[in-house]
Amino acid sequence: MSEPTGIDALLERVRAGYRRLPPREAYDAAEAGTALLVDIRYAALRERDGVLPGALVVERNELEWRLDPQGSHRLPEAADHDVRVVVVCNEGYASSLAAESLHRLGLHRATDLIGGFQAWRAAGLPVTAPAPGGAPGE
Repeated sequence: MSEPTGIDALLERVRAGYRRLPPREAYDAAEAGTALLVDIRYAALRERDGVLPGALVVERNELEWRLDPQGSHRLPEAADHDVRVVVVCNEGYASSLAAESLHRLGLHRATDLIGGFQAWRAAGLPVTAPAPGGAPGE
C-alpha cells in the first residue's frame, strides 16, 4: 500500500498535469466560444455572489455524469472529448480536483480557473447579480 498523500501534495501533482487559466484568459476563451465555463459552486454561493454570464451550472456532485460524452446523463454541451472545459469553483481548489477527474473521463482539454470565482470577480470580469430568491437561471 502506498503512503497517504496530503491535499497540498495532491493538488500540486494534479495541477502539474495541465495548464490552468487565469481569469482574463478564461473570459476571453469563453467569449470566443473556444471554452465552456462550468460553475461547480453550491447554490448558496451562487445566490450570495452571483454567476458568470454564459457559464453552465453543474454542481460538483453531478459533474462527471453531466460532462461524460459517453454517459447517458450528459448535457448537450458535452458532445465529445475535445470540448475545452474550464471548471470554476469558489477559490480554485475544488475545481483542480474536478478538472483532474474530467481528464480521467477522457476530457483531455479540461482545466480550471486559477483563483476561482473570487479571482474572476476581483479581476473586474462580468458577474450576473443573484436574483431575489434564487440564483439566475434556477
